[in-house]
Amino acid sequence: MLEVHQRMQAKTARDKAITMLEQVRIPDAARRFHSYPHELSGGMRQRVMIAMALLCEPQLLIADEPTTALDVTVQSEILALLRDIRACRAMAIVLITHDLPLAGGLCDQIAVMRHGEVVESGATASIFQQPRHPYTRELLAARR
Repeated sequence: MLEVHQRMQAKTARDKAITMLEQVRIPDAARRFHSYPHELSGGMRQRVMIAMALLCEPQLLIADEPTTALDVTVQSEILALLRDIRACRAMAIVLITHDLPLAGGLCDQIAVMRHGEVVESGATASIFQQPRHPYTRELLAARR
């Protein structure tokens, strides 16, 4: 990807990829660079995907269900990583999830969709404290 999109030489691209793996908290990144997906845990695979998305330095990261199928501890680590990435890179993140409490831990603004239509949107605190739409209230009640 770096060789094509950034026109980097192979060694430079490899070094940048390993540095990015380190930044997303992959232990022993230089060795893991050569690992196959089945040799990585679910959390490590997710970190690799985040690293790949960040390599070309986008201004916006779209994270579609980034913690699905991860245990609660790894889920928390991935959310902390996304918060750090957002702060360090001053970038925007669009989080797509069915888990409103998860979104509440990361997002400043929330848009609740049902059947492809936005039924409610606003500041996260407002949505959680005073949900207006019945569907939003259902989603919040289901997680209590």
